[in-house]
Amino acid sequence: MQAINLGANGFLVQNGSRVFSASSRFKNKNSTACVIGTGKDTSCGLRLWSRCGGLEFGPVGVRVGAGSSVCSYVKSRSVKAQASDGDTTPVKSQSKSSGSVLPYVGVASLGAILFGYHLGVVNGALEYLAKDLGIAENAVLQGWIVSTLLAGATVGSFTGGSLADQFGRTKTFLLDAIPLTVGAFLCATATNVQTMIIGRLLAGIGIGISSAIVPLYISEISPTEIRGTLGSINQLFICIGILAALVAGLPLASNPLWWRTMFAISAIPSVLLALGMTISPESPRWLVQQKKIDQAEKAIKTLYGDGKVVEVMADLSASGQGSEEQDAGWFDLFSSRYFKVVSVGAALFLFQQLAGINAVVYYSTSVFRTAGVASDVAASALVGAANVFGTMIASSLMDKKGRKSLLITSFSGMALSMLLLSVSFTWKVLAPYSGPLAVIGTVLYVLSFSLGAGPVPALLLPEIFASRIRAKAVALSLGMHWVVDFDGSNEVKLLLLINLEEG
Repeated sequence: MQAINLGANGFLVQNGSRVFSASSRFKNKNSTACVIGTGKDTSCGLRLWSRCGGLEFGPVGVRVGAGSSVCSYVKSRSVKAQASDGDTTPVKSQSKSSGSVLPYVGVASLGAILFGYHLGVVNGALEYLAKDLGIAENAVLQGWIVSTLLAGATVGSFTGGSLADQFGRTKTFLLDAIPLTVGAFLCATATNVQTMIIGRLLAGIGIGISSAIVPLYISEISPTEIRGTLGSINQLFICIGILAALVAGLPLASNPLWWRTMFAISAIPSVLLALGMTISPESPRWLVQQKKIDQAEKAIKTLYGDGKVVEVMADLSASGQGSEEQDAGWFDLFSSRYFKVVSVGAALFLFQQLAGINAVVYYSTSVFRTAGVASDVAASALVGAANVFGTMIASSLMDKKGRKSLLITSFSGMALSMLLLSVSFTWKVLAPYSGPLAVIGTVLYVLSFSLGAGPVPALLLPEIFASRIRAKAVALSLGMHWVVDFDGSNEVKLLLLINLEEG
C-alpha cells in the first residue's frame, strides 16, 4: 500500500508528546468513525495505521523531532458531530478527567459576582449617596449615577471580545481588574458627583468586559458533559452578586454613610480576581488557535489531567481550532455566513432586557417603598434570594430539560407575574393588599427570570457561535444587552419619579 506523507495537514509526532488528528482529507464521507492504531516499524519502534470506514492507510512513516526516539499515538476517539463552520463536538468521552476545572471556574466567577454587585449596589445606596453628595432633589443626576455604569459596560462589552482574541482570556481578566478596582475606590471616596460618575463609568467598563469573557472562558475550559451546568454558574454568581449588594445595604437605615463601605467592598473581589488569574490556565482552545501547542498541552494537564491531553488536543485540532482561517473581523459578523446566528444571539439579550428586569434590579427598593412595604430593603433582599434560588434550580435542569424549554417556561412565568404586579397597583379593590401583592409578583417574576431568561442567553452564546467569531459575537450580543439596559434604566427612573410625585 502506498505510504502517506504526513506533514502539516496530517499527523506530526514531536518530542514524544504532540499529536495532531488527521486532517479532513482522511475523512470518508460514508464512514462514521476513524480508528487510529499502532504496529511495529523500524523507523522509531512504532507505526501508525488509519482506517476510516472500509479504507485503510499504512504503513505510515512518522516524523520524530530532534532529541527524541519515542512516538505517540492517538487512541480511538468518539464519533464527531459536524458544526456549520467546521467545528466538531465530541458525542461521548471515553475517559474521565483526573484534573479539576472547578477552582478556575470559581476564580472566573468572581467577575460574575462583580457584575451583579455593581448592578445591585446602587439599589439601596442611591437615596443615601444622593443626600451625602447634595443631589437629593436632582433626579437627572441620580439617573446619571445609575446609567453611567451601563454606558461604561456597553463600551467594555465590545472591548472585551477584541482583548480576549488579542491577549488571551486570562490576561484580559488581569486587565479587567484595573478599572474594577479603581472604579470601586473612586465611588467609595467620592465627595462630588463628578468623581462618583467617573468611578461608575470605570466600574461599568470593568463589568462590561467581565460580561463578555466570563461565560466565554468558562465555556472553553468546561468538559462537554457538564458544560451546561458550569455555564449556568455565571448567571448564578451574578445573582449572588446582586443579593450580596442588597444584603450589604441593610445597615444603611442605622448608618447613612454606610454606602461608601458598600462600594469599597467591591474592590476585594477585583483584587482576588487578578490574583487568581495569575495562576489560572489559559483557555486551551485559544492557545491552539494561536499555535501555542506546548502551552495548550500544559493547560489541558492542569484542567483535566495527563490522561486527557491526547484526546482533547485531537478534539481541538479536528474541530478546526488550529486551522489557518483567521479570526473574523467585526464586519464579518454581518456577512451572510454568520448574520443569522449572530442575530439570534443579539435577540436573546434584546428580549431579556425588554422583559423589564431593569425595574427590579435597580429600583425594587423604591417600588416597594411606593407600594407601602414597611421594610423595603429587606423585601429587595428577598427578591435577590429568589433570584439565587431560581438560578440554582436552572443549573440542575440545564442539561436535562434543554435550553429552549427553560426559555419558554421562563418568559411565560415572567408575563404572568408582571400581570399580577401591575394589577396590584391599578385595581382599587386590591389597594389594601398592594404591598404584599407587589412583593409576591416581583418575587415570582425574578424566580421565573432566573429559570431561563437570565442564565440561558450567556450560556447559549458560546455554544452557537463558530470558533472564529465566538469572542466578537459574544461581545456584540452582550453589547445589545447593555445598550437596551442603558436606555431602560433611565425610562424606569423617570416613570418611578412620576409615580412618586403623583402619589
